Amino acid sequence: MLIRNATLADGRHRDVRVAGEDIETVGHGVERCDGERVVDATGKRLLPGMVDVHVHLREPGFEHKETWETGTRSAAVGGVTTVVDQPNTRPPTVEGPAFDRKRSHADDALVDFGINGGVTEHWDPDSLFDRPLFALGEVFLADSTGEMGIDESLFVDALERARQEGVPVTVHAEDESVFDHSARERTDADAWSAYRRADAEIRATRRACALAADRDTRVHIAHASTPESIDAAARTASTCEVTPHHMLLSRRHLDELGTHGRMNPPLRRERHRRKVFERVVDGTVDVVATDHAPHTRQEKDAGIWDAPSGVPGVETALPLLLAQARQGTLGFDRVRDLTARNPAAIFGLPRKGGIEEGNHADLVLVDTDDVEHIRATDLHTNVGWTPFEGHEAVFPEWTMCRGQVVYRRGRDSFEPHQGENVRRENSDR
Repeated sequence: MLIRNATLADGRHRDVRVAGEDIETVGHGVERCDGERVVDATGKRLLPGMVDVHVHLREPGFEHKETWETGTRSAAVGGVTTVVDQPNTRPPTVEGPAFDRKRSHADDALVDFGINGGVTEHWDPDSLFDRPLFALGEVFLADSTGEMGIDESLFVDALERARQEGVPVTVHAEDESVFDHSARERTDADAWSAYRRADAEIRATRRACALAADRDTRVHIAHASTPESIDAAARTASTCEVTPHHMLLSRRHLDELGTHGRMNPPLRRERHRRKVFERVVDGTVDVVATDHAPHTRQEKDAGIWDAPSGVPGVETALPLLLAQARQGTLGFDRVRDLTARNPAAIFGLPRKGGIEEGNHADLVLVDTDDVEHIRATDLHTNVGWTPFEGHEAVFPEWTMCRGQVVYRRGRDSFEPHQGENVRRENSDR
């Protein structure tokens, strides 16, 4: 395929030739080869596919919520060409055989993927690190879905082993000792945010970053929801991610969302949200990742203390960011860095994250004038709901993974494609 006159994230106009799985040429006036399909991209944006380093595809064990097939289809619709699955499935991915079982399910992936290894008191690091892990994590410093919270001594052991293996550690940072238990007397939707208070995350983030710095281990803070946590990561040369829901939603939305707005860490006050968004814009935040954590409507309709935590988001993240870029609140080049270039660089994916010769042809073509309102009925995740109902979004016209168009929006059609483990060719990390 030859894509002519595409506008890249930085505003340059370029022709891009795709040959096999790779980007062969990026330039001006590229001549068409015999038999080559030509796509006129005049007036449209061509971006690298999103590398979403934080998803929960729920399989094995919770297939009624999501599967590798449904989750990666949803990813492709949203312009995500690489997903990284977290360990809190059933069984949890904390030893080699559990990794192998999850890897067999990943054969259904439409896009490329990585699989993280988890840490519990029952983990087996020897067998786990014998597999092609993406990273260690999500390591939970407080209980969340899957009951995988660990204490500090085990976290230190995990940091030491990760340093020896040369892999980063992704951390869910919350300190349960400062949760506000008086909030448990309440039953309103805001009670969860009051309970898992902001300083629980701030305190845990600072401690995790300090412990990692002392041991020369790379730490990546997952789903930072406070400006203080983001700043703590930046001060210690750790990296961090922010989710679209912590960027765009706050506690003021909970009257409308109800228990569908329960997540870990929870939504914060509007002033926190604005400051988090500022750090996304100014470059302090390294990555936007979705923490795609689907649960069924029936599960989420329980009371605030019984509903599971988490929201779906892999299909809507890049479209929401593109709508922000179209409005001028966020640069297209910043969207590229947050969703593709930075996660690829941080986690060692040298052939992903950028439109450059020799890279994998993981591409999305976007008409930024084609603005839609998100509707749950149009989405492809298994659970059929979204916290972003009615929000403006710009969805890709098509998504390409390693040189093959896997989804076309106009037809709402998918093409057969086998996603690959991104660590297979980089297994030595």
